[in-house]
Amino acid sequence: MDNFEKNIKENKALFDVYKADKSKLWANIESRLESPEQKVRAIRLWNTPVFKIAATIIIALGLFSLINIGLNSSSEQNSFASQELSDIDMHYKGLVAYHVKLVENNTQLSSEEKKAFLLFMDELDDEYEVLKQELQKDLDSERVLEAIVINYKKRIELIENLLKQINSSKKMESDDVYML
Repeated sequence: MDNFEKNIKENKALFDVYKADKSKLWANIESRLESPEQKVRAIRLWNTPVFKIAATIIIALGLFSLINIGLNSSSEQNSFASQELSDIDMHYKGLVAYHVKLVENNTQLSSEEKKAFLLFMDELDDEYEVLKQELQKDLDSERVLEAIVINYKKRIELIENLLKQINSSKKMESDDVYML
């Protein structure tokens, strides 16, 4: 133990001499409290012009956000349809272009037959453009996308049928038999 602790233990009785006068303490605290006549005027925050302006701005931003979310959800559906259309286009345009080149480079067909066939393919291209415009109008995009895929499949099927007929006629010519 150090000297300070010894001093406190030895003089413990001297510290208990002073006792707090509770009534005196309470009177001192009470005098510092506000009396009802000295009420401080409360400032209501919602009545200030700054608060009203801030609330108006927050409400306007909230409404703008809700409208923006609503518009984005519809444009998101359009972007989904556009993305799906671009994927379909990329896949099928390559297939159609490849098959059209096969028809154009085929020596078994006359130029008139090639022109007639390519004219029919152009008509299917025009039909595709009409379907693409309908998709932009957002007229039941799922059905329009299905029609676009059917259009592409029809083109590919026609080209494949033509090439099969040409190939089968080659086989028949080698057997010296012609069948119409």
